[in-house]
Amino acid sequence: MPDLILLRHGQSTWNELNLFKGWTDVDLTTQGEAEAAEAGRLLADQTDLDLRVLHTSVLTRAIRTAEIALHVAGRSWLPVQRSWRLNERHYGDLTGKDKKETTEQFGAEQVHQWRRSYDVPPPRLPEGDPRGAAGDPRYRDVPPEYIPATECLKDVVKRVTPYFTDVIAEDLRKESVRGGAVLVVAHGNSLRALRMVLENISDEDIAGLDIPTGIPYRVRLDEDLDVIDAAYLGDPAAAAAAAAAVARQAG
Repeated sequence: MPDLILLRHGQSTWNELNLFKGWTDVDLTTQGEAEAAEAGRLLADQTDLDLRVLHTSVLTRAIRTAEIALHVAGRSWLPVQRSWRLNERHYGDLTGKDKKETTEQFGAEQVHQWRRSYDVPPPRLPEGDPRGAAGDPRYRDVPPEYIPATECLKDVVKRVTPYFTDVIAEDLRKESVRGGAVLVVAHGNSLRALRMVLENISDEDIAGLDIPTGIPYRVRLDEDLDVIDAAYLGDPAAAAAAAAAVARQAG
C-alpha cells in the first residue's frame, strides 16, 4: 500500500501570539515558512518516498505549508483536494483569546479539559459573532448545520472520519498511487483525529498526544489500512521537543 504522510502546518501568526485559532484564517510567520521548507527537505531526503496526491484543509496556513514544502521537494505539480473537514477544531468563544490569559481566567484544569479532553467543547461562539464562518465563500456549499459554533475532539473525529474513509482511503487504494504516498497537510486537532482513527488511540490516551508543527509523520499501512509502523521524519528528539512546546502553550 502507499504510505500516508501527515504534516501539521508551520507556525502561524496566531501560534506566535499564542492565541486560539480554530477556523480563523491566518497566515504563516517567517518561522512557519522556514518550517514548511524544512518539511519539504525532509520529504525530499526520503529516497523511497514517491508523493502522488495532496490533501489539505481550506485554511491558508495549511495550504501555504503544502505549497512551500512541495516546492522544496520538487512536487508542486501534485494533484490536490481540499476539504473543510480537515480544518482545525473550532474553538468556539475561545477563538482569538490568549491561551495563557485564558488559563489565568478559568484555571489550568478547565483550560486543559477544553484543549485536550475528548468530549468537552469550549463555550459556543455567540450567534452572529463576527468570528463565525457565515459569509465566508469557502463554506458556501457546506450545509449550515455542519458549520460548528464550537467543537470537542469527538466532533472533529466525526467530521474527519468520513473524509478519510471516502476520499483519502480511496486514494490510498488507487492503482495509480500504488508504491507511492498520499500527503495530508492539516492542523493539530484534525491530525490528532486522523491518528486516533488510524492508530486506535483511546479517548483517554489521546489527551497526551501533541502534534509538532512542520515535521512530517510517515505512516506505513497494510492492505487493510492498518498501521504497520509510523514515525516522524528527521531527528526524533527534535520532534519530541516540538511536541512538548505545543503542550506548554497554555502555561
